[in-house]
Amino acid sequence: MRKTSKLSEVAKIAGVSPITASRAIRGVGYVSESARARIMEAAAQLNYTPDMLARRMRGDKSNLIGVFVNNYGSLVLHEVTREISAEARARGYDILLFNAERFDSPARAGTVDMLSKLCDGLLLVMPNGADGYLDVLEQHRMPCVLVHYDARAVRLPVVALENRNGARMAVEHLLALGHRRIAFIAGTAGTGQSAEREKGYKDALRAAGIRVDPALVVGGAFNQAAGNAAAQQLLALKRPPTAIFAANDEMAYGAIDAIHSRGLKVPADISVIGFDDIPLSSHVFPPLTTMRQPLAELAARAVGDVVTLAQGGTVPPDRTAFPMELVIRQSTGPVAAGNAASVADSSNDSAADSAA
Repeated sequence: MRKTSKLSEVAKIAGVSPITASRAIRGVGYVSESARARIMEAAAQLNYTPDMLARRMRGDKSNLIGVFVNNYGSLVLHEVTREISAEARARGYDILLFNAERFDSPARAGTVDMLSKLCDGLLLVMPNGADGYLDVLEQHRMPCVLVHYDARAVRLPVVALENRNGARMAVEHLLALGHRRIAFIAGTAGTGQSAEREKGYKDALRAAGIRVDPALVVGGAFNQAAGNAAAQQLLALKRPPTAIFAANDEMAYGAIDAIHSRGLKVPADISVIGFDDIPLSSHVFPPLTTMRQPLAELAARAVGDVVTLAQGGTVPPDRTAFPMELVIRQSTGPVAAGNAASVADSSNDSAADSAA
């Protein structure tokens, strides 16, 4: 194993004091250009890298933003972190991505503590409202911003979406096309976003004078397989929906797959609308009608706020919510005459209706 080079060795080769070598590598204080060149050449020769954690303990900046996520995997999370990374880089920061099912578990405590100390600030993207680490962040007033979070009140800055209003817009689009039997495929409860989208779904129906049918609200898990399973359950009803609103695009893809598997067409037989407008949504068949979130603007606000906090500024512990945009593609259309979906797979009607 190669011995790790020390700052004193870099200083000796460069012919300077360790303090001068430290200043040059850290980029603080005055060091002549000729001395800086010798120091950096010696550091490269020895493959020397400074101990970043030690630098942080001395009060230096790491120029790192920690991006903490619960259960990294969804496609929209990929897009959010990509935009955050681009915005951070534009501001002279790198991101450090840390994924865990829960940050408050004893098995993760040491890692969470080390990484939080290493980073200048934290972005918690789609955090689980049940995670006790949110309480720690509140109590210690760490430079932190929550992104895509609607679960419970917190005394931290939050950058989110107008989930409820966006969902209402989605359902109003279906209502305008003549649909009255509209289903909702929910996501998981962790971030609180699915619950807000369900509220918007119900708001639109009630405003149109339509009773909310519990049989048309089915749980999912924000992934394609869950969307498929939920849609299969809906299609097995004695009176299936004429349209489906999925709480994210991935579940909408699964719903489209389920509809096609029964020999039905989208939107001729059943319309489908999603939520998020991730890049794949314009390339699935048929291209998905969905609600677009302003990812670049959201990332700019989240990164800007955490950088302000990291630099000693103040950001009020308020919630900033961005509006959604309806993107109409080919997966939604007028309600089908006669509702061809109502006769699909009638063999499962009795069991499905009993379960409902």
